[in-house]
Amino acid sequence: MEKARPSTRFVRALKGERASPPPIWMMRQAGRYLPEYREIRSQAAGFLDFCYTPKLASEATLQPIRRFGFDAAILFSDILVIPDALGQGVRFEEGVGPRLDPLPLDRVSDLDRSRLADHLAPVYEAIERTRAALPDETSLIGFAGAPWTLATYMVAGRTSPDQAPTRRAAFGDPVRFDRLIDLLADAVAQHLVAQIDAGCDALQIFDSWAGALDTLAFPRWSEKPIARIVAMVRDKRPGVPIIVFPRNAGDRLLDFAAKVRPDAVGLDWSVGFETGRRLQKAACVQGNLDPMRLVAGGPALAEGVDTILEAFRDGPFVFNLGHGIVPETPIAHVEEMVRRVRRGIE
Repeated sequence: MEKARPSTRFVRALKGERASPPPIWMMRQAGRYLPEYREIRSQAAGFLDFCYTPKLASEATLQPIRRFGFDAAILFSDILVIPDALGQGVRFEEGVGPRLDPLPLDRVSDLDRSRLADHLAPVYEAIERTRAALPDETSLIGFAGAPWTLATYMVAGRTSPDQAPTRRAAFGDPVRFDRLIDLLADAVAQHLVAQIDAGCDALQIFDSWAGALDTLAFPRWSEKPIARIVAMVRDKRPGVPIIVFPRNAGDRLLDFAAKVRPDAVGLDWSVGFETGRRLQKAACVQGNLDPMRLVAGGPALAEGVDTILEAFRDGPFVFNLGHGIVPETPIAHVEEMVRRVRRGIE
């Protein structure tokens, strides 16, 4: 039996321990803003090929840890490996982004969950490689997209700012759309459990397009499926902390957290500090620096970091961005952000 790894500052924060200074990592911290990532990216024919090459995916995961010493690494992968594994065609077009063969709701039964474990075996090998190379004090985060966010890509074949094609399809045929959501919830739970078994210490569920849902649809297609996933994962692998990130959920976050009961809630940069502090009474909060402050640097960055640290200093907190880092971010600004967050231990 594998020896249990020591509990880390990051994991303890997710489980409710206050830390000063707080643990820090960044969404999309492995990526195009790093010259070392751009160098190895050329070694794979396409983006999915990169994700499915364990040696490259592991190296990309480790690069920001070597450079910045973050408290957690997040696996280099993509949320769309799940529809790809289910048998829906996924491709990434240079300068355009992901493209899928749109899924009519009467073809949901064509998706095959039995393919998942074999198809995603390279992802789990990348986790094993990464965990073996990481210091004990650095946690490894596994992740998946939430069912609603995955469905937005699967139904429409691409993303759009308001997700109108998927909303229209869901409202027009809610019974079949529920079947898709249920299938995705099962697939996401299976994928997350497999990531734990491969060596992940914590998990994050991204519902990047939660904010596109109205007041009636949000509980049905964001909140309830995520609550089901959290319950399924906890039933199989209790004790592994789970972060949920329902982006642009706004004032629905408090009710969402009460019903889903995650260990931590990721905050986008629009979430007010008062809402965040109320969330801290029941869960760790994570966030929520505007990535454009990180691009700008200087006074804008200092003001953002200091205000967030002050706002959340009295409860369990993990410092992060309010969404992913963007490619044009200067490395010197990331270094300054890390120094500023950790100034209490310098």
